[in-house]
Amino acid sequence: MLRRLSIGLLASAVAIAPLPLKAQDGSAEDLGVMSISLKDFVKPRVGFQGALQGAGTPNQAGIGGFLPISVGENSVFFADVLANVNFADREGDSSIINTDVAGTTISTSSRLGYRWLNGDRSWMYGLNAGYDSRPMNTGGTDTWVDVSGTEKSAFFQQVAVNAEAVSNAWNLNAYALIPIGDTEQKLNWYYQGGALDTYGLDVGYFITPELNSSVGYYYQNGDTGDADGSGVRGRLAYEISRGLTAGLNISYDEAFDTRVSADLKVRFGGASTTAQRKAVQQLPVITALTSSPGYRDVRVHDGPALGKCVSEDDSGYSDAQRSAIVDLKRKEVRLEQDFMEELNLSSRQWGEMLTREKNAKWNAFLKRKGLCEFERLILGSKF
Repeated sequence: MLRRLSIGLLASAVAIAPLPLKAQDGSAEDLGVMSISLKDFVKPRVGFQGALQGAGTPNQAGIGGFLPISVGENSVFFADVLANVNFADREGDSSIINTDVAGTTISTSSRLGYRWLNGDRSWMYGLNAGYDSRPMNTGGTDTWVDVSGTEKSAFFQQVAVNAEAVSNAWNLNAYALIPIGDTEQKLNWYYQGGALDTYGLDVGYFITPELNSSVGYYYQNGDTGDADGSGVRGRLAYEISRGLTAGLNISYDEAFDTRVSADLKVRFGGASTTAQRKAVQQLPVITALTSSPGYRDVRVHDGPALGKCVSEDDSGYSDAQRSAIVDLKRKEVRLEQDFMEELNLSSRQWGEMLTREKNAKWNAFLKRKGLCEFERLILGSKF
């Protein structure tokens, strides 16, 4: 249902985007936009980018580039690629909720897109789609659960689609991030991580040609339902100088709570002369033609591997989880009876056995019965 809604949203964005019309009233010409040759301005751009961890996204830095494949009079067909080194989370602050992300891995992102200007060049419209990958190493946790020695690596993937519209005053961005492949993976003996489906719409306003503010709504789901829900996001981006942009982001949803992050991007290339650069620097509708598409990260959320292990501390858990804990405690009585029958020891023999021997035999029995590691931890130190 959500995917059909997201496709409808993107289709609507395209439907309302007017195809090229004749110039109207000379307003665009007054700005000089009609005299700009896109072939002089739309050039390859390469550079660096970095970002601090956010809601399900890592600390990262890397290289990227925009490559125009075909430039027409009012349009451009392009590719945009990124490769980022992902670093460890800040100590005591997991970007995915419970498990700390450890460094170092390399994530990738690629987009193919088409952008075009309407007849009077007052609006730029675009569509792009692509593939993102995220290998992820894990470390400890921000909870009471000790996962030492059981840390695992994971690999998440997604496909993404995006529709955009930009004028010299407003900008709109609709997007869908859709995980593929193995979307839920074990991160350690207790927690599993899930890549999130995310569908959103941002509306932005250029306070000045260099300063853009935006607000947005998104819906996310995944990770066995733990992260399902709506969220809001705000962003302020400032182009410090030509090609150097700094951004500040804040988001809120029930799964991640409030998250604040910052990013920095520098791009080299573009118009070859100073005069050409000056001609477009006050025209966001033109500079947007060579901007890198947004939303390139595979977002991950983690939680207990429900149905496989349960938590000893049931505070803050769902009714289903608390019920599973109660069932385990009830099962303990029957397990103890089966254990003693299997040993078939006299009271004297049992009494002479050392405590560590009793617990070793008990844990071996629980393992044969198919209990997971955390269930064995709950029941293991019995004697």
